[in-house]
Amino acid sequence: MSDIKFKMVDGNEATALVAHACNEVMAIYPITPSSTMGELADDWAAKGTKNIFGTIPQIIEMQSEAGAAGAVHGSLQAGSLTCTFTASQGLLLMIPIMFKLAGEQIPTVFHVSARTVATHALSIFGDHSDVLATRSTGWAMIAGGTIQETHDMAMIAYASTYKASLPFLHFFDGFRTSHEVGRIAPLPPDVIRQMLDMDAIGKFRQRALNPENPHIGGTAQNSDVFFQAREACNTAYSKVTKIVQEQMDKFAKLTGRQYHIFDYIGCPDAETVIVSMGSSTGVIEEYIDFTNKSQHIGLVAVRLYRPFDGEAFVKSLPKSVKKIAVLDRTKEPGAAAEPLYLDVVTALADYWTGGKLTVIRGRYGLASKEFNPAMVKAVYDELAKSAPKKEFTVGINDDVTNLSLTYDSNFSTESDDVRRYLFFGLGSDGTVGANKDTAKIVGENTHLSAQGYFDYDSKKSGGTTVSHLRFSPRPIKGSYFITKANFVACHQFVFTEKLDMLKSLVKGGTFLLNSPYGPDEVWEHFPKELQQEIIDKEVELYVIDAVTVAREAGMGNRLNTIMQTSFFQLAKLFDKPEEAIAHQKQAIKKTYGSKGEAVVQKNWAAVDAAITATKKVSYPKQATSKFSRQMGAVGNPPKFVKEVLGEIMASRGNDLPVSAFVPDGTFPCSTTQYEKRNIAIEIPIWDSNVCIQCAQCSLVCPHAAIRCKVATPEQLKNAPASFKTADYKTKEYAGHKFVVQIDADDCVGCGLCVQNCPAKNKAVEGKKAINMEDKTPHIDAERVNWDFFLSIPDLDRAAVNADSIKGSQLLLPLFEFSGACQGCGETPYIKLITQFFGDRMIIGNATGCSSIYGGNLPTTPYCVNADGRGPAWCNSLFEDNAEFTFGIRSAIDKQNEFAREIL
Repeated sequence: MSDIKFKMVDGNEATALVAHACNEVMAIYPITPSSTMGELADDWAAKGTKNIFGTIPQIIEMQSEAGAAGAVHGSLQAGSLTCTFTASQGLLLMIPIMFKLAGEQIPTVFHVSARTVATHALSIFGDHSDVLATRSTGWAMIAGGTIQETHDMAMIAYASTYKASLPFLHFFDGFRTSHEVGRIAPLPPDVIRQMLDMDAIGKFRQRALNPENPHIGGTAQNSDVFFQAREACNTAYSKVTKIVQEQMDKFAKLTGRQYHIFDYIGCPDAETVIVSMGSSTGVIEEYIDFTNKSQHIGLVAVRLYRPFDGEAFVKSLPKSVKKIAVLDRTKEPGAAAEPLYLDVVTALADYWTGGKLTVIRGRYGLASKEFNPAMVKAVYDELAKSAPKKEFTVGINDDVTNLSLTYDSNFSTESDDVRRYLFFGLGSDGTVGANKDTAKIVGENTHLSAQGYFDYDSKKSGGTTVSHLRFSPRPIKGSYFITKANFVACHQFVFTEKLDMLKSLVKGGTFLLNSPYGPDEVWEHFPKELQQEIIDKEVELYVIDAVTVAREAGMGNRLNTIMQTSFFQLAKLFDKPEEAIAHQKQAIKKTYGSKGEAVVQKNWAAVDAAITATKKVSYPKQATSKFSRQMGAVGNPPKFVKEVLGEIMASRGNDLPVSAFVPDGTFPCSTTQYEKRNIAIEIPIWDSNVCIQCAQCSLVCPHAAIRCKVATPEQLKNAPASFKTADYKTKEYAGHKFVVQIDADDCVGCGLCVQNCPAKNKAVEGKKAINMEDKTPHIDAERVNWDFFLSIPDLDRAAVNADSIKGSQLLLPLFEFSGACQGCGETPYIKLITQFFGDRMIIGNATGCSSIYGGNLPTTPYCVNADGRGPAWCNSLFEDNAEFTFGIRSAIDKQNEFAREIL
């Protein structure tokens, strides 16, 4: 196998490669984080990529996840090899069809990037609550723990489903595996062909609906026969584990990679064993390797979860075992215990014949909560106690029910020769994309194993992203955050005032900063905390003005190529710097070639410019700054906002205890005002002399960061010197002043206001009544101006002529500073509705963008007026929004009717 051509892919692509090769029809519907699988398959089909049968799969996008499942059912009944991809609520919407497919013993594979099911809150991140909610459907369930395993288990699922004539659910951890980039050995087409039993596929086709050989399926049965017919499937399920193991053995002969339905890893004479499945298994295995078998510990990695073969599970355990901890990545409130634990204890009750066992259960990793070797150590340490907790959680601080295990956050299993890099960026600034390319360049062109993981919040743009890149001379087993980085890069200068980015940097590490200030002046613009960290850690400090380099190269504000070049210069991952640059340019050609040679050349020019623009900074041996870092909520926030939401803003949400949260998931309104993200590079500046007072800039602003007011001269007597006004132009407020004010901290720099401004400056070509300018020279004055602007009383709503654009924009918006993308086309309408009706609105929201910019922690944009009235907002699910809101309307109508009856 030495001639294997390795490929850097994420878990979604690793799965899609197999699915595209093995299917003729794919019915898809997008849902995060599974969407990429369907998108890739669709893209490959559009480009004419054929499957192993020599035909291009047909991709059909349906109207819902339930619709996709229904289409899969129909396609399978008609005899085509068919699959789909889904997660979370999407999978749960497929449950009725899943029962049908299993009952009809139809082979197929559903690929699931396992994700949290919405409960007290929506979360797009990963755990096993969705797949475990389907365990009663009768599907075989097979799990991959790493990207390579995910690729391989997809193949084993297809090989097994046709042999067993039962459907398979192939799952892997959402985001932690689906979006992690790693190196795999892709399966060649001839191996895929050899893994599939064409005779079994032929039998499946023969069962298809066909008027040449008709039959009736999906009948209705009465109580006299249903029970018996339901039990008739038992023999099929009793064969599944043997079939899967046979396919795993066959796979091993073809690839050299051996799997078992339960893989035991660790000391042959282990006394304490953890049982787990999914991406956690690699982390546990890394810890076991670290101990060098000195602690007599082991792991059972569950590959085939359903059917759960209790006898095979018990056989996988070492005879010496005395204590077992079962880890579940889900929570089932009110249950005796979580699913995997219940299966384990049942298997032990049925088949264990050894000595007395202590079996405890734990929960970990919900919604992609970090699970690292320090936490693994805590579990083994708990098992080692004479009386370990029967039930525990790990990775959180549970100060309510006191179930959590304590762990040493400084503990690490990584060797010094593992190179670790952190990159702080802004959603949509290209940081994540560049780092994915970096991982691929290194993983495919060096001897190093590569891993890239990208931690972002739910916001599509404007949220903080942290890229974790890890390169090792050995295979990388564990998937977890980097806490001891050799290198940290910051792609947005504003983060220096808001985030503790050097917390994880080792002493003597490198810090690369995108800075508008050069090497001789940047030091004075650091908060004193950052200066002290740099000094204490003896940091190698470098700066580059990536914004200027990007603009001069014609790339606008896209900084990714420039920062990537600086990284390659400093990281020394290749023997020669020019080798890294050559690979980078090749990757640029591959990525942007379809957009034209001009785009490629711009990126190449940016690479060349970045090489000479990266400068080392010499700094003093003591902190000299006169200002401090502003982390968390700013202004004068309420206690809950400061102590809870503020900690989330400061990237310290992981440290919040259970007691900090309200159990039902409700949160206060009007909290975006305390965030002040300050992410724009350019902001609009108002020219009061040119303005025609149309208020279109305020109308189109997606973030309510541009507002208009009318003020009397008396109200303006204490205005700051830089505060601009103009005489009100029309008679309704004659003698008043008109004000357009920018909130520089909450503007995202989209420029929609300038694009829509109709007023042209006749004296200056290309200028309007509002113009984008560099934020830096304006920020201090505009902050003072904004505070004064807010102090000007709002007009009496009853007196405002609101049936015009200008009049509407004199009303207070009750939706402000949302996390919507730059230039969002939806939020201006929501803002306008709240200006008209916000003090008497109830909103039934549909999951999607509107739930992310409307109700995503740490802050929410719906706010209240001076009387404390404002929109009340709640989210049910995407697919029942109309019905949910109809229910709200029905309740209000009934309350109104009942009140009238009482009167």
